[in-house]
Amino acid sequence: MIKDYSKHYNDLTRLIKELGADIPETIGSFNKLHKASTAEGALSSKTKELIALGIAITVRCDGCIAFHVHDAIKSGASSAEILETISVAVMMGGGPALIYGCEALEALNQFTVLE
Repeated sequence: MIKDYSKHYNDLTRLIKELGADIPETIGSFNKLHKASTAEGALSSKTKELIALGIAITVRCDGCIAFHVHDAIKSGASSAEILETISVAVMMGGGPALIYGCEALEALNQFTVLE
């Protein structure tokens, strides 16, 4: 069954907020780390989101794929840039990354339809 990446993204966002109520220091610290790590710097936020997507594919994290495809698009990444990121992830991660690259493609297709 193909995942509904918009629903997955929204469900995870809700659950992270819920978890933040239970463990606020941990989630707050993670949120600060995420914000600092993806802020504009020597690398653009878009480039950093594409790097995060490549890593998400190679470590086979569905939720991470949902977040980083969403955030890469939000940061201005084009479909072509996301597809090239998938290509590099497949090169680095082999067959399993190919399967998760397909998941990232499905997320891209779903999120760009919503735009």
